[in-house]
Amino acid sequence: MNKKIIDEIIRIIGKENALFSEEDRRCYSYDARTDGAIPDLVVFPSSAKEVSQILLLANMYLFPVIPRGSGSGLTGGSVPVRGGVVLSFTKMNRILEIDTKNLIAVVEPGVITYTLQEEVAGYGLFYPPDPASYKYSSIGGNIAECAGGPNSLKYGVTRDYVLGLEVVKPTGEIINTGVRTMKGVVGYDLTRLFVGSEGTLGVIMKIILKLIPLPEAKTTILALFKEVDEAAEAVSAIIAARIIPSTMEFMDRASIKCSEQANPMGLPEEIGGLLLIEVDGDRESIQSQAEKIRRILLEKKAVQCDMTQNPEEADRLWQARRTLSQATYNLNPVKIAEDVVVPRSNIPSLIHTLEEMEKKFGIPILSFGHAGDGNFHVSIMIQDIPIHRAKAEEAVREIFAETIKLGGTLSGEHGIGLSKAAYLEMELSPEVIATMKRIKQLFDPNNILNPGKIFPA
Repeated sequence: MNKKIIDEIIRIIGKENALFSEEDRRCYSYDARTDGAIPDLVVFPSSAKEVSQILLLANMYLFPVIPRGSGSGLTGGSVPVRGGVVLSFTKMNRILEIDTKNLIAVVEPGVITYTLQEEVAGYGLFYPPDPASYKYSSIGGNIAECAGGPNSLKYGVTRDYVLGLEVVKPTGEIINTGVRTMKGVVGYDLTRLFVGSEGTLGVIMKIILKLIPLPEAKTTILALFKEVDEAAEAVSAIIAARIIPSTMEFMDRASIKCSEQANPMGLPEEIGGLLLIEVDGDRESIQSQAEKIRRILLEKKAVQCDMTQNPEEADRLWQARRTLSQATYNLNPVKIAEDVVVPRSNIPSLIHTLEEMEKKFGIPILSFGHAGDGNFHVSIMIQDIPIHRAKAEEAVREIFAETIKLGGTLSGEHGIGLSKAAYLEMELSPEVIATMKRIKQLFDPNNILNPGKIFPA
């Protein structure tokens, strides 16, 4: 990008809302996993009009534009691939409206998920989507990736709470999609099309979100099993008993050992599987549900089953799961994080496959995640050396192949971005990929907006 183009953008955005130095711009060349190119310019827009004008320039001069939230993604979705302009929405972080009569909130894309949850809780309301990064990830980024989290089992994922959007199309037009009502079927559902499109079809400027009443109470249960199969059977038995917990998290033997070494809870060394389960609702109903779950866990050979409604004690039970992500770096300095999904009935097969792969490749491979919906986070921990990189790449392809074989999908909430683009054809047919590419071409004829994402280069 030459100085003339940059000067034109600065006239739109204001010099105080741009970053110029290489040191500053370099901070926007990577996310939580993926390194990319250094952008030519980083700007902090404050309105749809500013974004529209920048996109009009981009189509005129053919430079890339990359929307970015908090940069907490794990597939390179907000990372430049060949310079261009990063639109950072960290300053557009206002909660514009909380409508307690109609149970909706209107927010800007830079609002942090946890901030929204805390704010609406003060009104006795609840915004359920809770990705692991919820204390620092932004709503706009959550929408771009259709983020999920532990609450997904009972409450669904981000798309289930997005009622409407203000969007700037790649060609600069500003449109509004969706409704402020609980129903709306006028025309095509463009709102759903933008949710999960990873910033490739439009720039999200304003969001109308559905809220629900805050549950009255919550019970947390920690169950330990000697064998991973017993934990998996317990998951299936709980669902078969027509109980839908709000959360059902799983950790395998390697994950438990890793977490325990970093932050000891006193878990027995022989434990092969851990389930962390929560039920919420009115006090009377969750008491009976929790007791029913406890009986099932013991029937499925849980060697320990702790249960509490006390928030402080619940935090203690969550300790192993919450410390795990950071604890994995004690094994090796580089993490390759994937998030595959398989049918619940095939969870044991996936876990056994991962255990065999750890032996085969000789590098730590840990699995943990949302057992209730079969969404597993697989962390491959390696040294930053060529032989480990090669082993990790081979392991990822084998994990994806096994996932597809088991009737699963390559991503449940991280998206495709850059890191999974090369594997897209393992799951989607050429006809489906071609159809998606035609949609991209229709919205973005000059391939301006977030190029290089989802589809292999």
